[in-house]
Amino acid sequence: LMLLHGFTGDTSTMWPLGHELTGIRTVIAVDLPGHGEDKTPISRVTLQAYTDRVCRVLDAQPEPVVLVGHSMGGIVITQAAESRPEKVGTLVYLTAVLAPSGVSILQTLEGDGATLEDAMARRTMILSADRSYVTFEEGTLAGRFYNDCSEADVARARSLLVPQALAPLQTPIRTTEKNFGRIPRVYIECLLDKAVPPEMQKGMYTALPCRKVISMHTGHSPFFSAPEDLAKNLVSL
Repeated sequence: LMLLHGFTGDTSTMWPLGHELTGIRTVIAVDLPGHGEDKTPISRVTLQAYTDRVCRVLDAQPEPVVLVGHSMGGIVITQAAESRPEKVGTLVYLTAVLAPSGVSILQTLEGDGATLEDAMARRTMILSADRSYVTFEEGTLAGRFYNDCSEADVARARSLLVPQALAPLQTPIRTTEKNFGRIPRVYIECLLDKAVPPEMQKGMYTALPCRKVISMHTGHSPFFSAPEDLAKNLVSL
């Protein structure tokens, strides 16, 4: 089982989940470039850099993995599966962006006509002066991303957040039926999510149908609010 974090996060946000994943022989969590302990400069953080990092880890595995992407991590697992289809047994989208070829995250979440400034304002984010990264407005974090989490978990999550490079969010993914299209997909929808609302999740997994849809009565971060239930769902796959 290989876990990929989401927007502005890192692997340590998944720590409560790791304690619950009993019975799985190998669990791998990866810091994407520019996140967590990886100090890649924002100017070099791209969707290709994200994909290359995951592919290097996949290449080191002796057998195909269940690849789990949370939130933004959805586009990364999609692109990695296109590059290494023989290394991925199942793709799991945890309230994640599931987008078709030729579409970026920003297009998926905001539509084709939205300007970058409008998109960031709607999501209560602050765009850097050079338009290379975004940060959160502090007062909006708990309600949007951690609405069903404890104060301690919110504080921990806030301490781990980093500026999010915009390049990966603006770059369209590129996939084919031959590679990405052949890999079974599972979607875990979170019905209390305020960051990626349930209707948006449903729209994505309806447009790109999944083998299975699992529903959780949680917000955007079930690895904090319901790690035991999330682990059971992942182990069941």
